[in-house]
Amino acid sequence: MTKKIALVTGAGSGVGRGVAVALAKAGYAVALAGRRAEALDETAAMAPGADMLAVPTDVADPDSVKALFDATVAKFGRLDLLFNNAGTGAPGVPMEDLTYAQWRAVVDTNLTGPFLCTQQAIRVMKAQAPRGGRIINNGSISAHAPRPFSAPYTATKHAMTGLTKSTSLDCRVYDIACGQIDIGNADTVMAQRMKAGILQADGSTKVEPVIDVDQVASAVVYMASLPLEANVQFMTIMATKMPFVGRG
Repeated sequence: MTKKIALVTGAGSGVGRGVAVALAKAGYAVALAGRRAEALDETAAMAPGADMLAVPTDVADPDSVKALFDATVAKFGRLDLLFNNAGTGAPGVPMEDLTYAQWRAVVDTNLTGPFLCTQQAIRVMKAQAPRGGRIINNGSISAHAPRPFSAPYTATKHAMTGLTKSTSLDCRVYDIACGQIDIGNADTVMAQRMKAGILQADGSTKVEPVIDVDQVASAVVYMASLPLEANVQFMTIMATKMPFVGRG
């Protein structure tokens, strides 16, 4: 085999788009998952000539996720890499003012979605020949230190760390490696508020530096490039001068 097969969720924008394009340029065939078909098509157009498959998907829906993996295997024959990237946040309001619907929307996308995708990936990877593959989860610096008024996002990113560790432990017998990349201030639509000034733990508002998405994509491609005998269990990539170490 000369070409490996990757599946990227949340591939219609931001980190997911950057990673999908970088993987394609590194020689992967890539299945693109996201809610909006037109956004996935825009991502595919950024890697002309690459072997890509766009599959509109709701990662919180078990049937939609199964259809995604079925389509990927039908098209490419196997799966070597899953990048669990799809994610969302809730309004930055005090915890007691969050609605149940706002909480549930974040949990469904950020935690249940990666769980459902991981389940499907395991089923494919343990049964294929050659056996095995790699799962990389998009965590967050919030997995280590929360921002003010971020309970749903922070809780799910802490939970992602638990999912990463459990997957790494339970799946090594199947030659499936699992790691996590924790990102700090990648320059995406979600990070525009950092550049404008964002609430700090001490109550002040400060502008924070960001890093180009290409730097994050390069890090994911590196993690994916390792042989299955090696694994980056956790990697943190962040803007050097962002207020994370010593936050608060």
